[in-house]
Amino acid sequence: MLRAVEYGTRRFLGRRGGPLATLAGTLAMLVATSGSVRPAGAGQPAPNAGGSDERALLDQYCVTCHNERLEVAGLALDTVDVTQVAGNPAIWEKVVRKLRAGAMPPAPRPRPDAATYERFTTWLEAELDAAAAAQPDPGRTDTFHRLNRYEYHNVVRDLLGLEVDVRELLPADDGSYGFDNIAGVLGMSPTLLERYLSAAKKISRLAVGRPAPSATAETVRLATDLEQDDLVDGLPFGTRGGTRFDFTFPEDADYAFRVRLGRDSSGTLETFDTPHQLDISLDGEPLTTFVVGEARPEGVERSSPEYAAYLERQRSVDDDWEIRVPVRAGPHTVQATFHQKTTAYPETLRRPFLRPYVSITGGDTRYQPYVASVTVAGPFEGSGGRPVDETPSRRRIFSCHPAQAGPVGRTDAECAREIFTTLATRAYRRPVTERDLDVLLDFYDAGQADGGFEAGIELGLRRLLASPEFLFRVERDPPGLAPGAPYRISDLELASRLSFFLWSSIPDDQLLDAAIAGTLGRPSVLEAQARRMLADPRADALVENFAGQWLYLRNVRTLRPDENLFADFGESLRAAFQRETELFFASVLRDDRSVLELLTADYTFINERLARHYAIPNIYGSHFRRVTLPDATRRGLLGQGSILAATAYPNRTSPVLRGKWVLENLLGTPPPLPPPDVPSLEETTADGTPLSMREAMEQHRANPVCASCHRLMDPPGFALEQFDAIGRYRTRNESNAPIDASGVLPDGTAFDGAAGLRDALLGRPDLFVTTLTEKLMTYALGRGVEFHDAPTIRAITRGATADDYRFSSLILGVINSQPFQMRKTRPSN
Repeated sequence: MLRAVEYGTRRFLGRRGGPLATLAGTLAMLVATSGSVRPAGAGQPAPNAGGSDERALLDQYCVTCHNERLEVAGLALDTVDVTQVAGNPAIWEKVVRKLRAGAMPPAPRPRPDAATYERFTTWLEAELDAAAAAQPDPGRTDTFHRLNRYEYHNVVRDLLGLEVDVRELLPADDGSYGFDNIAGVLGMSPTLLERYLSAAKKISRLAVGRPAPSATAETVRLATDLEQDDLVDGLPFGTRGGTRFDFTFPEDADYAFRVRLGRDSSGTLETFDTPHQLDISLDGEPLTTFVVGEARPEGVERSSPEYAAYLERQRSVDDDWEIRVPVRAGPHTVQATFHQKTTAYPETLRRPFLRPYVSITGGDTRYQPYVASVTVAGPFEGSGGRPVDETPSRRRIFSCHPAQAGPVGRTDAECAREIFTTLATRAYRRPVTERDLDVLLDFYDAGQADGGFEAGIELGLRRLLASPEFLFRVERDPPGLAPGAPYRISDLELASRLSFFLWSSIPDDQLLDAAIAGTLGRPSVLEAQARRMLADPRADALVENFAGQWLYLRNVRTLRPDENLFADFGESLRAAFQRETELFFASVLRDDRSVLELLTADYTFINERLARHYAIPNIYGSHFRRVTLPDATRRGLLGQGSILAATAYPNRTSPVLRGKWVLENLLGTPPPLPPPDVPSLEETTADGTPLSMREAMEQHRANPVCASCHRLMDPPGFALEQFDAIGRYRTRNESNAPIDASGVLPDGTAFDGAAGLRDALLGRPDLFVTTLTEKLMTYALGRGVEFHDAPTIRAITRGATADDYRFSSLILGVINSQPFQMRKTRPSN
């Protein structure tokens, strides 16, 4: 990591090697004081104690497979002392997880009666919880935790009041344990550091509003399968199609707006014999109107030069669709949309698709023009060095102006010190030191000498955005503690953990002030701050970032089902899938409802396109609204198209993917990885007769190598066979036979269909709540949950029971837990 920083700083500095050399030095100091992080290991098995009821139970039901000779699942329970549970918590926590899921002993092997099963499991948990209380082990988070791409976007937004598209600036991050904020995989390579340095340069210039060295162009492209025949949510009534987006203009200058119409896959624009008006506006103020379409010439042969000229005019009508206008610096909203025309569908031999097709062979199915892209280019003929208008980012940065000095007057350097003191305190998430300011002010001096006060502020801001203190959350071990000793993290570190958990961003002033004052660690203050932050719009990060990964919502926008089988699936439905689940999750979170409603809710959020897909009548318009579901078919997450489509293949359903999703994300019992060279699924018989999915899976499961895992995964997947690969409800399968959606959970609970599976899950609500708590804990800590975290997770789940499993009870339970508020020092070896 240090080598990457040194490499990048040299490239970034050029001839100014002095100030940024501290970037490498700072990180070197951090590495030297923190050391490396090693995972905790399990203790060695103790001798067999024997003689107890628990030992007899293990010998009767478990040791046949889990012995020193076979070690099935890596467990040898014949050599471990059951009377010394505290000596082997890693082993016994693995046992508890299997028992709570009802997965062991596996069918058809005998198992103890329910009372004995529950008594042993409860006893084992009590022993583990008592051992954890006697010797707390909060685990150890990584010393360095780099901001991921999503956090970087939010931090820039909250620090500078600036929205930037970080997807254009930074690559996607690696993930682990289901999330991309895991510290252990968020490394820093020389190439990535170069990207951060480049991003800092662009963002600092944009935030300060300094003139750009040259004009640039950014293009917003619309998906070719996006339907544009109706009103788009957020655009004016009486319009159809088009797009609306926010754009930050770097300075007061002229900018060009270019529009390109949609073409077929050969690049040919369809001709239209009636005029269509396209309005371009900025912040709701019209800029211009373009017109496409004209009546076909009458009495003219199609082979004539006159008709060829008509076609040429029509197919190149948008070649000169560009307008240049002066725009003030700062964020603005650009809109491009057509006037709605009361035009009936042209009569065709078949029902029109619910999405457009632009293939050459099938023809362009759009009967009206569509917007393909909008480009914003500039700045041209800028302000020429004159002060730009105040923008949100400039107001956030320039808390002091030398020209606005008081009676005594303040120099440029004094103002620069005030500006960087404020910015660095927020950016570094702690009070700044003189050393911090000296580094930033050295850069300010260099920039000020070349271009004046604002040029100096820009260069200093660029250095701040490239600082290790900004890019990394750092948690140092306090001096004087023994290796592996647990300790309570500082209030400043706690503030960062809290803000990045709930907001995926830096602490605001109120949270940071409480941390600096040393009061944040008080339970009443911490809870008040957490509840305040959950009520803040920035808590939407839990929807976008936590739920987006836990529920696979980030995968929805990449879905491309087979067009031959699902001809109506397009961008409108793809976006509706994702939006429905986001609004649904946000509703449970914001209203602080029981998390069990994620499974049981009799309501959802839909628009007209999604209502048609779900066969729900009387829903019109592109805006989403909450509706009560007509029956139990689609209640909760198990009935939502986003989950069902994200766990299917492009051309068929997959009980394996869906079953794995249920086991991993709802029950917390992920199946093992598949063995190498797994044979593909045979979907037809030898004579080509289609097999139902259950028949195909039963044939596949006949392979002994595959049977053990599919015995667990397939049943919950079969319950969702009532929904096809894009989430449509159905009653017959691929072979046109009635669907058999019955199955049995690992604990022996039988069910039939999605509704039956839902009821089976609710029969053991603690399993789902425990799984959700584990996911929240992983996301909050930025590390995987380990065996020593299990007692804490059980305590959170039990504590939430009395509060009807309200969402806030789980979140506050995580925040108040030892793993969140404590950390272990570096181990000795």
